[in-house]
Amino acid sequence: MDKKLLDILCCPASKQSLSLLSSNQLDAFNTAINAGNAVQLDGQPVTKPLKEALMTRDGKLLYRIDDGIPVLLAEEAVAVASIDGLVV
Repeated sequence: MDKKLLDILCCPASKQSLSLLSSNQLDAFNTAINAGNAVQLDGQPVTKPLKEALMTRDGKLLYRIDDGIPVLLAEEAVAVASIDGLVV
């Protein structure tokens, strides 16, 4: 993801800055997806493994990136606390 774009993005709910997930964090999140344990705030399960994702500065919410485009819809965020093994 372009650094300039990342610098201006923020969480739509908390207005916090966002950062890219590390490869270890992304692996932990994809493991949760495969186990059926990743659920969006709107209650919908996350079913597709991700190549990239963004996390809020406080490490509470995660947003997916689809084909290089951040999906910053508050209802489609995932609460990080619900993901086992996702180290913040």
